[in-house]
Amino acid sequence: MTADPYGDERLVGLYDGDNGPGDDHDYFLSLANETEARKVVDFGCGTGLLTRAFVESGRVVVGVDPSATMLGYARRQPGAEAVTWVDGDAKAVEGTGDADLVVSTGNTMMHISDDDLPWVLEKLAAALRPGGIISFESRNPAARAWEQWTRDQTYYERDTPAGHLREWLEVTEVDNGRVVFDAHNVFEGGSDAIATTVLYFRTGDEIRAALEAAGFENTEVYAGWHQEPLTDESRLLVFRATKSRERSGTSYAAH
Repeated sequence: MTADPYGDERLVGLYDGDNGPGDDHDYFLSLANETEARKVVDFGCGTGLLTRAFVESGRVVVGVDPSATMLGYARRQPGAEAVTWVDGDAKAVEGTGDADLVVSTGNTMMHISDDDLPWVLEKLAAALRPGGIISFESRNPAARAWEQWTRDQTYYERDTPAGHLREWLEVTEVDNGRVVFDAHNVFEGGSDAIATTVLYFRTGDEIRAALEAAGFENTEVYAGWHQEPLTDESRLLVFRATKSRERSGTSYAAH
């Protein structure tokens, strides 16, 4: 993941409004309740909107994100004091082996390169107790979503607390599942706060294999937040896997 993908305070201030609670939040919160999770790690927590929602009496919640700007915003929100906020990427995730649930939302796992994915998953496994659950979503490469990320198809204008905003997406590189795109955010006066993002599109089989190599088992893959069955046209892949009770140690080597 990039060092600070949301380094502009104006964009961070708009993030929660653009990415408010929805079916994804309902899914992860229900999963925490279903598994009776007493400790939850939110990897790539961003502004912490979902992270704070996990907090209940007695539940320990840890939010990890590499964007100091977004975590700064998260720490200023109501209820933030009940969360342990950790600045950093997967290297900052402690291998305590006592978390019941690790979640990763907003396509966070797609920001991780193919070289880094094995050790990142092992780091997340090390945070979990044997039998603990990991769950996250990723985009299905078969749907080729990046082909719609053009100025013509994504251009939008709106008024925001930071002033009038013109925004659009523009893909700059596509290479064997690796997609680079710029999110243009032009504020009044013409300043363009460009956020460059690199995403790695992986098939369900590729992610399943990576999870198994990291010590997870019983991987379930759905096409949506309501356990929809997968089809060739599915745009979303939602994963849920269990840490093997036979893999209680760690073998990762953070690069």
